[in-house]
Amino acid sequence: MAQRHHDLTDPAAGPLTTGDALAGYLRGQATEFLRALRLHRETGGAASNGSAGAPAGSSAAGAAGAAASSAQARLDAARALRRSARRISGSLHTFRPLLEPEWSEGIRPELAWLSGTLALEHAYGARLERLLLALNRLSGPAPVPPQPAGPAGPGGGARAAAHPAVPDRGNLTVGAAKAGALLDRQLTLARTRAHSTALQALGSSRFHAVADKVAVLASEVPLTATAPATDLRPLAMAAADRLADAVAALPLVTAGSPYNAEALIHGLSPDPAPHPQDAPWHQVRLLLRLHRYACEVVHGRGTPLEIRLLSAGEALDRHRDASEASSAAAQAARTPRIAPATAYALGVLHADQRHEVEAARYAFQRSWQKQTVAAP
Repeated sequence: MAQRHHDLTDPAAGPLTTGDALAGYLRGQATEFLRALRLHRETGGAASNGSAGAPAGSSAAGAAGAAASSAQARLDAARALRRSARRISGSLHTFRPLLEPEWSEGIRPELAWLSGTLALEHAYGARLERLLLALNRLSGPAPVPPQPAGPAGPGGGARAAAHPAVPDRGNLTVGAAKAGALLDRQLTLARTRAHSTALQALGSSRFHAVADKVAVLASEVPLTATAPATDLRPLAMAAADRLADAVAALPLVTAGSPYNAEALIHGLSPDPAPHPQDAPWHQVRLLLRLHRYACEVVHGRGTPLEIRLLSAGEALDRHRDASEASSAAAQAARTPRIAPATAYALGVLHADQRHEVEAARYAFQRSWQKQTVAAP
């Protein structure tokens, strides 16, 4: 079971946390959403005007730097939008008995749509960077000998377990450049399309309807009549229980080994569908996020996150990233009429990322075991 928080379960641990705290949290997140939206619009306008109105004598480097700075500001604003949208949506899910059902069920899927749409551009860029770095590491001139998995924590033994064997670097180097170029074309195209989709979404009537509801939420939260006097802690504890149950259903016995050869064999299957073992881990990552948001509502944003919980979340983020990267490598390997050397490099890259998946599961398992030991 997950570690129990005394201040969530013990009525004597502190003052009663009621629906009024939920209302304050949602108003704060709605305000953050609107601030991020304003920043996103401002940076978008600056990017278009800056390129058109740059002085003729300005250097190309200066123009490129300004464009990169504006693009980064826009991505930061989009990230802030996603962060607020996720927290509002997650809190509406966890504490839905305290909110007007029709309003809550109407806005929650719209916020999920917005967050998912805005996340794609960043996800494709990060995935490309991850895969190119892995290709460079795998095909570099200096072989890395396999290291035995020791008793180190998530950053030690799990990392050593990620690469139990060194591929044939001679053959790999031949196809690595073309494999990288293929991944660059495919994922850059996907990122460009995601960028266009995000811009279209932010200009759509659907988004404006969501923004209008969030603007109202910044001043008025539709709580039920009994919510202001209702204790939030039982609902927050239910979120923790759902997380604990989902973790209990994971194959932690298998993931307890730093190198899970059985899972890797399934990971190398030619089936283009997502790996069936990954879905429960993605669900745990979602439930861990909901648990964190519930703790923010109950304790306040200023409460520091537990180190063990933070390390478990980081391991699940690495698991998600490696899982999606392995799928991208496998998809690229199915490109028609690619050279055998290119396909070989992509196959090695796919296997490498599946090893990373197993290493992340091992790191999560160790983090979660520490929580279990610390539980009363």
